[in-house]
Amino acid sequence: MNQPTQENRIRLVLLDDQALFRASLARLLASEPGFELVGECGNSAEALEILSASPVDVVLLDFDHATGNGDGFMSVARGHGYQGRFLIVASAADARSSAIAIKLGASGIFLKSEPPDRLVQAITLVANGAVWLDPGTIRLLADQSVERFLQLDGGQRSASRLTDREQKVLLGILAGLSNRKIGENLGLTEGSVKTSVQQLFYRSGVRTRSRLVRAALEGSLGTANSAAR
Repeated sequence: MNQPTQENRIRLVLLDDQALFRASLARLLASEPGFELVGECGNSAEALEILSASPVDVVLLDFDHATGNGDGFMSVARGHGYQGRFLIVASAADARSSAIAIKLGASGIFLKSEPPDRLVQAITLVANGAVWLDPGTIRLLADQSVERFLQLDGGQRSASRLTDREQKVLLGILAGLSNRKIGENLGLTEGSVKTSVQQLFYRSGVRTRSRLVRAALEGSLGTANSAAR
């Protein structure tokens, strides 16, 4: 198997204030042939210095650094011109923190309890534009009502633009279920579910389930093509 070249390796920065965890994760990342660990740091200032000096594809960081109190690292990094992606690596995740992180620009949430090979998979998917949510986090989000996460500017709720079937299918997607399983749960044919999924894609202007999840969490579902309805 051909080894990744220097040019196509995924370039990473690790931001975490727990030195022991950071050192352990840095060793793991540095050992992966498809990755290049550009730097590891314990605070946002150090991370910004690295981003300003070197091209970086993915920043790995925790919830506290990512979102902060309205001025988290993701927003600050974007303000300094960083165009790469963010992957949250956290000990635990709740529905509210996860939704906020995704809305602010995180491309995924990875739990520290997951095995290392899953982290490699998550980083690779995120670097290539996908959204990574582990099954536990997806279940947390699915347990919330659709309306809580489908907010439009000005207080109008995009959930009101969805049919009852579309809302239920969306909940199934957030739970990570296949079209067949969603159909079994709702008493629908797999073809009917697929039709609803395609309508959700149309509403949000996306083509994949992972991007549909992001659209739902960001509150953009129902806005992209609403003029056509």
